[in-house]
Amino acid sequence: MQSRKIATVVAAAGLVLAAACGSEEPAATPTAAASGSAPAANAPVTISVGCQPPKTNPKERAQWDADVTAFQAKYPYITIDSKDAFPCIVPETFQAKLAGGEMEDLFYVYYTDVRKIIQAGQAADISPYLSEVPSIGQLRQDVMSIFKDGDKVYGIPRTNYGTGLVYNRKLFTEAGLDPENPPKTWAEVQAAAKKISELGPGYVGYGEYSAGNTGGWHFTSSIYGRGGDVVSADGKTAAFNSPQGKAVLENLKTMRWTDNSMGTKQLHRWEDLMRMMGSGKLGMMIGAPDVVQAVNNDFKGKFEDYGVTGLPEAAASLSGGDGYMFNPKATPEQIKAGLLWLDFRFLTPGQGQFNYERAAKDGIPVGLPTTDLYGTAAPGVEINKQREQFANVPVAHFGPYVEAAKTVQFKLEPPKAQEIYAILDTAMSAVLTRQDANVDQLLSDAESKVNKLLAAG
Repeated sequence: MQSRKIATVVAAAGLVLAAACGSEEPAATPTAAASGSAPAANAPVTISVGCQPPKTNPKERAQWDADVTAFQAKYPYITIDSKDAFPCIVPETFQAKLAGGEMEDLFYVYYTDVRKIIQAGQAADISPYLSEVPSIGQLRQDVMSIFKDGDKVYGIPRTNYGTGLVYNRKLFTEAGLDPENPPKTWAEVQAAAKKISELGPGYVGYGEYSAGNTGGWHFTSSIYGRGGDVVSADGKTAAFNSPQGKAVLENLKTMRWTDNSMGTKQLHRWEDLMRMMGSGKLGMMIGAPDVVQAVNNDFKGKFEDYGVTGLPEAAASLSGGDGYMFNPKATPEQIKAGLLWLDFRFLTPGQGQFNYERAAKDGIPVGLPTTDLYGTAAPGVEINKQREQFANVPVAHFGPYVEAAKTVQFKLEPPKAQEIYAILDTAMSAVLTRQDANVDQLLSDAESKVNKLLAAG
């Protein structure tokens, strides 16, 4: 889920970062410059790269910096200019930066933004350069398809995920609940949330987003889990004004106003629930396993206190993730250099984000269940082997999530996701801040707005 991840959920959700190793790559092929002249092979090139871990996450930042040093030693003609931002994406400013040409040469993106970026011509076509990095051809095609338009490729995935239910095992025990038997239905979630909230002032049984596009994101996860959808199969009309959509909002309204299990403070966005979970006062929230890593790494939580199970009653799980795209102003040399960096940092077993041995030595959690970038291809097999070999987390805490993932269908986010999420934020925030909120009217109003959005093309 992180993530905005997630991103935001996912970037800030903590990368398992690592030092680099590996064999020499072949020299870059000379490419014609804009002037028509051909630069010398391996001519010096600098590329700015977004989403360097923040200073507040010193271990992962140090690993990133170590990887930059190792990469530049391997490719001395390439300079990586790391750009620090936390969170890596702020939805309110992201599109403005794109439109203003202010993005890095190699910039971080959520899956939900990729289609719009491609259609707006705000990313470079990197298809001619993919042969520079053979491992890209082994990536899962369903994941790579996110960054494709026809035969052209515009980016490379870094992570992908499916959502579940993150819960505080310690609070479950304190509330007389069984942490080995987490909720399987929304009724069980409601009952558990009520018990946790009764532990005392400041305890929140269940937390939910409703601002910064995150409310609509979690609405989508919830309605998918209930068997509903956000848009029609042809992508032309809204589909959430349905029994499943109504059930999502009615359930939240009941927990907020009847059970008083969601706390009085609302309008949460990504970092708010992470902070609450890290403080030990939040019982449950929707999220992928990397939420636990972010809480441990960035928000002072204790890793052993948390677990993840499948999304209650889930017929499907929202799948998403993040990756990198290139500024359309990037030169061929910068694109080639950037692809080498992505391969070095994010795609190679035993190094970069997959250097689990180093991560374990640095005290970074290893062993989280994730959706692999490679599937059954050789790199994926090796990555999973090393993940198990160097695991330093209580793997059993994620057992229910792993079991649920075997039967749950993964669904990608809807078209124009960020715009739709912004509209659905209004419905989510209304039921959490207004006791008299009319669920039917909220869904009808949101449906009208989304239909207009989709009709505009």
